[in-house]
Amino acid sequence: MAEEREYRMEELARRAGVTVRTVRFYRERGLLSPPRRQGRIAWYDDHHLARLRTISALLERGHTLNGIADLAKAFESGRDVGEALGLVEPSEETPVRLTPEELADLFEGEVTPENLAGSLELGYLAIDGDEIVHISRRLLEVSAALVREGVPLAVVLDAGRRVRTHADALAGLFTEVLRTHLPEGDVERLRPLAKSVVEAELSMALDRRLREEPPGA
Repeated sequence: MAEEREYRMEELARRAGVTVRTVRFYRERGLLSPPRRQGRIAWYDDHHLARLRTISALLERGHTLNGIADLAKAFESGRDVGEALGLVEPSEETPVRLTPEELADLFEGEVTPENLAGSLELGYLAIDGDEIVHISRRLLEVSAALVREGVPLAVVLDAGRRVRTHADALAGLFTEVLRTHLPEGDVERLRPLAKSVVEAELSMALDRRLREEPPGA
């Protein structure tokens, strides 16, 4: 593992491509965490450098400093979510690690403080240092695809909240059935059968809805 570097303010600013005055301004706005003090010398590290580069990238994408400050607050509020992720049971879903810039590229123009806070609230996102963790690669890819097709991210997140309610109810139904009629050890083994039933029923329900409600109706 590479040793973390430390920088004086002048070198930090040079590496980040900003001025020393800008670094001071961001510190005053609370966008940068305080440096490590050694006597009268302030030492900054790679986390500060990553944050400065992130701020520059977000500014280039049209975010305001007020918006970035809100994002930073939302990031901080997600730390408890990140800790909670380490306590959940093993899942079939594969988490994905992203930089803030990569997340902004996936959802161009849609990574607003409100959408970020909503994703944190749902548990889709968590913050781990300077990286963002999405709990499910499949969910991330589907969400990004919907946004590319023109569905606003806020609408995707709202749909996710509503789907979760029904998904929890379905999961409760199947676990009750399996635990009532099978030994405990067989419940996890037969989990794919429950998923297949849900997928088949959803497919048939979509067929019915599409027949009943033609486009533009």
